[in-house]
Amino acid sequence: MTTTVTWLGHATLLIETEGYRLVMDPFFTGNPVCPISADAVQADFLLISHGHGDHLGDTIAIAQRTGAKVIANYEIAEWLGKQGVSNVHGMQHGGGFNFPFGRLKFTLAFHGSALPDGSYGGNPAGFLLTTKGGKKIYNAADTGLFGDMKLLGEEDLDLALLPIGDNYTMGPDDALRAVKFLTPKVVIPIHYNTWPPIAQDAAAWAKRVETETSARVVVLQPGEKFTL
Repeated sequence: MTTTVTWLGHATLLIETEGYRLVMDPFFTGNPVCPISADAVQADFLLISHGHGDHLGDTIAIAQRTGAKVIANYEIAEWLGKQGVSNVHGMQHGGGFNFPFGRLKFTLAFHGSALPDGSYGGNPAGFLLTTKGGKKIYNAADTGLFGDMKLLGEEDLDLALLPIGDNYTMGPDDALRAVKFLTPKVVIPIHYNTWPPIAQDAAAWAKRVETETSARVVVLQPGEKFTL
C-alpha cells in the first residue's frame, strides 16, 4: 500500500498510510497558508510535536469531533485529558510504540514547549515513523540542528521533513547540514513562508541540497501531495 504525504502549510502534515489518516501538528485556525479549515479535517490520529499554539493548534476541536486518538508527550497528553480529550496516548523521547498504522518513535528536538495557557508542555519532539510497508519517514518538527541526527541517518530514511524557516528553527544552512547528517532519499521543506520572519526561498534551498547531497528535494505548495 502506498503512503502519501500532504503538506498543509507551516508544519501541518497529513500522512495517509494503511488506510489511516495521520495529521501532524494540526494548525488550521489562524494558519494563513493552510488551504482547508479545521472543520473539514478528517483524522484517525493526531500527532503533536510540542505545545506551541501553531502546532497544538486545533487538536482539541478535531479530536472531539472525529474521535481521533491524540499521540503526544506525556505532559501534553495529561493536559489534553483535563481539557476533555480522553482518547490520548502519551509517549516520551526514545520510546516507540506499534500503532495500527505502523511504528512511531519519539526523537529529540531542540525547541520550547509551553502550552497555550502557559502551563508546562514537556519536551518537544520529532517523529520517526516506520510504515507497515517498511517506509521510514522522519519529521524533525520544530528544532535546531543537533549531532544525533547522524544517528537517525543510520535508519536509511526514505523521507525527511525538515524546517527551513530560520528564526524559530533551523534555517537553510543548518537544514542543509541536517540533510548531510540524515542522508534521506527525499526531503521536503516545512515551517517556512507562513509569516515574514520565516520567509525563505525553498527552490533555491532545493538547488543547494541537490548539488551538495544525493537527496532529492520535493518542494510542495500547501495542499500538494507526495507519494512514497
